[in-house]
Amino acid sequence: MTSRRYFLGLTGTIALGVVACQGQRQPSVSTPSEGSTEPISLYGAGATLPSFLYLKWFSEYNKKHPNVEISYQPVGSAAGIQQFTSNTIDFGASDVPLTDAEISQVQRGAIALPMTGGSIAVVYNLPGITGLKFSRQVLADIFLGKIKQWNDPQITGANPGVALPNQAILLVHRSDGSGTTAAFTAHLSAISPEWKEKVGTGLNVAWVAGTGIKDNAGISAQIQQTEGTLGYVEYSFAKQLKLATIALENKAGQFVQPDDNTAAKALATVKLDADLRGAVPDPEGDDSYPIVTYSWLLVYKQYDDPRKAAVLRDVIQWGAGEGQQYATDLGYVPLPTEVADRVTDGARQIGA
Repeated sequence: MTSRRYFLGLTGTIALGVVACQGQRQPSVSTPSEGSTEPISLYGAGATLPSFLYLKWFSEYNKKHPNVEISYQPVGSAAGIQQFTSNTIDFGASDVPLTDAEISQVQRGAIALPMTGGSIAVVYNLPGITGLKFSRQVLADIFLGKIKQWNDPQITGANPGVALPNQAILLVHRSDGSGTTAAFTAHLSAISPEWKEKVGTGLNVAWVAGTGIKDNAGISAQIQQTEGTLGYVEYSFAKQLKLATIALENKAGQFVQPDDNTAAKALATVKLDADLRGAVPDPEGDDSYPIVTYSWLLVYKQYDDPRKAAVLRDVIQWGAGEGQQYATDLGYVPLPTEVADRVTDGARQIGA
């Protein structure tokens, strides 16, 4: 099976699960521990970053608890937050933590729990050319629209001996409200005063160059299909689809490729506050990849159905424990033990 077919199979499975859930959304009628065969359906939506891991988790959990169906729609962090604060889903997901203002909108109470970590890869399509390096200045200048050709002297200077083509850089970026974009633009703001002043940071920004495309899957497909394209995606997509990735210059001046180890080194520098919120837009460390983020599951403190609350408590605690074994193979960073313990404790707040 090709990586392209594998990817389509995974995203197709997510979509089918969502359709089934939308047609069956009934009140929960049991908890996993009771051994009931009556179905429990939970519906979530949000960040595309954790899609592969959540699909795996919910599939494995269903094998253990066949009466529990958990469907997830990867619509982007902004849409996930909006649906969560509007009380139209059972849980949400976001690659940025909830703000105090967003939490205050949720009358049932809100809990944001980091369930995994990931990195944002800069990916491209130049057949036969791998291992490219971008300095911090080059990365910012490309997305500012100041560097337009692949053989620009600033790019060739950092890549001696690489025959870069005299070809336009076909730049793409996210068009939807995206936690991947938030992490990416936070890094650009940290390394480029010009970017910070002209564009800034956010789930949505006013891009000054490039073409907007919806979600990580859309960006990945465009990179695969069109020679000369450059964009950014969550690393799990790059890993699953075998997309060429750029080695980015980090804060220590080292050129670092995104992978499990370099992302873990960077995430280890993130200090989470009492509400499990935190980010580092430009991490320290020689081996740290410079663009990383946690991804948060958004749940309510109170549910009308106590059995639905019990399922969510259980699946979150399972995901923070046994479920972490699936992270690395799919391109994610397992939670540090201390963070996993805090997530497990946090899930105990879920009640009815």
